[in-house]
Amino acid sequence: MAFKLIDIENWERKEFYEHFIGEVVCSYSVSVNLDITRLKEKKLYPAMIWLLTKTVNDMPEFRTSLTSEGLGIYDDMHPMYTVFNKENKNFSGIWSYFSEDYDTFLRNYEEDSAKYSTSTRYAPKDGTPVNSFNISMVPWIEFTSFNINVYDEGKFLLPIFTMGKYFERDGKRFLPLAIQVHHAVCDGYHVGIFVEKLQKYINEF
Repeated sequence: MAFKLIDIENWERKEFYEHFIGEVVCSYSVSVNLDITRLKEKKLYPAMIWLLTKTVNDMPEFRTSLTSEGLGIYDDMHPMYTVFNKENKNFSGIWSYFSEDYDTFLRNYEEDSAKYSTSTRYAPKDGTPVNSFNISMVPWIEFTSFNINVYDEGKFLLPIFTMGKYFERDGKRFLPLAIQVHHAVCDGYHVGIFVEKLQKYINEF
């Protein structure tokens, strides 16, 4: 893992960043319906975690973070995600190492989810990488909008993804996905490119 600091004074985004991080602190969310018909025969949750992480790793706007070192971009990211305890109806937040090879990632995911899905703790797995981002799923709700509010002085720059309950329409299967980003590092254009890339990866999966 490498974290490359941004030279803000010579950064083409300097004016936009300073406006949305200091003057009009602004995050926003976008909800889209992804065509996941190609994933019908796959385990949906790990497949989508892998696809989201692969897409995040394609785009520096989704890997930009403000840390104690300063503003910079991680060269790669790993997913943090929730697993549901069916007995006590609660969830735990865990993480798995990402691999470009899906079968390798799936083994990591299955080992971690099997080990921690019966936990009663919020964060039972230690060692969360600093270069990680949040993914969760609410498979009981077919939503058209979903918003998360992070109360941290408005400095949380990494994306947050939330999936909902999939639905069928005109012979295809769709998945609601909410994308939460900070305007200081990510504009609507970047979200549009992200969704386009993600849908392409789903279609090719």
